[in-house]
Amino acid sequence: MSQFTPRGGASRRPSRPNDRRSAPSSAFEAGVKFAEQLGTTPSLNYVPRREAPRGRPNRSSGGRPYAGGSSRSSGSSYGGSRGGSGASRGGGSRPATKRGNFQEMAVNLSQLVNKAGPIEDEVVFVPTHQFSDFAIDERLKANILAKGYITPTPIQDQSIPHVLAGEDIVGLANTGTGKTAAFLIPLIDKVLKFRALGKDERVLVMVPTRELAIQIENEFFGFAKGLGLTSVTCVGGANIVPQIRVLRRNPAFVIGTPGRLKDLMERKDLNLSGFSTVVLDEADRMLDMGFINDMKFILGFMQKERHTLFFSATLDREIEKLIGDFLKKPARVSVKTRDTASTIDQDVVHVTRDNKFDTLVKLLSEPGMDKVLVFGRTKHGVERIATDLNRRGVRADSIHGDKTHGKRQKALGLFKQDHVQVLVATDVAARGLDISGVSHVINYDLPGTYEDYTHRIGRTGRAGKAGKALTFIQ
Repeated sequence: MSQFTPRGGASRRPSRPNDRRSAPSSAFEAGVKFAEQLGTTPSLNYVPRREAPRGRPNRSSGGRPYAGGSSRSSGSSYGGSRGGSGASRGGGSRPATKRGNFQEMAVNLSQLVNKAGPIEDEVVFVPTHQFSDFAIDERLKANILAKGYITPTPIQDQSIPHVLAGEDIVGLANTGTGKTAAFLIPLIDKVLKFRALGKDERVLVMVPTRELAIQIENEFFGFAKGLGLTSVTCVGGANIVPQIRVLRRNPAFVIGTPGRLKDLMERKDLNLSGFSTVVLDEADRMLDMGFINDMKFILGFMQKERHTLFFSATLDREIEKLIGDFLKKPARVSVKTRDTASTIDQDVVHVTRDNKFDTLVKLLSEPGMDKVLVFGRTKHGVERIATDLNRRGVRADSIHGDKTHGKRQKALGLFKQDHVQVLVATDVAARGLDISGVSHVINYDLPGTYEDYTHRIGRTGRAGKAGKALTFIQ
């Protein structure tokens, strides 16, 4: 099959969007409206604040993509031809490159082209427990059942008994495997049992992004309904004053990003001396984002004899060092079987600099492109893509670090509720977000590393459903 070529000529030069931030009241109203749509009660009065990036430096999304080789797999519908000059069958590779201040991942076409296997051929997991088997509070069991949870996922089935036993744990699992419930359920039970004994047990949950923090708190609301437990989300981009107000009420769970948690500690508004339980979720991402010193600072103020739960999608030398520094004789649970789910059909799309945007528009008009997550390189580039897609008649919104908290949550809500077809995002959306029904992930710009690539495409093909991932290569 020949290389995919869109109709039309070069794309129009995208215009610079008007990215003025809204007034605090409108941002708060957007956040409240989104929370009400989810059936939750927001605990913070969010107002805009420009988010300072902690991760890798970026460059404009409009530049040339990395020039990988031509490849396609048997049965693929987007790649180049099988034979002929310059074609390969997935064996080509190029080293990582640095363009401007942005690092692009090494292109190994055998990693970007994969035909998804039949879903029915997947090995069926047989749990050793049901949620009803766990020795947890009966009211908590009722809430779990009300959420429709009956059979634990592998990470939940293997982790919960260790946490209930008070053991430190290292959980290694792919994204979308149910890690949040794996720590929330046993820790909610732990707090309830300590309170029954007259002890004030409190839990700190540290995460890399505010979206993940909010998602965890929404899960907490469901599990802790009617149990008399409270929580607070402490994240940047939100008014710190309401967070301080809630902290003074000593909530059982404090969920936050390292930067904001450290700010609160330095203000003397967060005292961790009474905390003996901590969860480090997406620890590898926090390391990538440069939070290691903040993490060490925060943990240094907790009780020395603490209960630590450590979750990561990857395990390398740096992560192992963190485990050695932070945990004591942890139980290890690994349910990660491969880098990317076998339910994801992966392929490349060969583009030129001039037809790149037109190729995207053409793809989005094809049948089955129902709910598409498009990843771009930079905040400005992502906003520009979303603006131009709307001009071409494609319903799209964007999420990136320069957007106010309320606008980011509103964009996520519109995408989750199918009010827009396309969500264009930076890597802020690559981890932790659980968005059901994403039909396609398109890497408009290459990510910085293969690990980032696996997290991006992990937004589709979730919960055993089929998904497709396409990567633009020139």
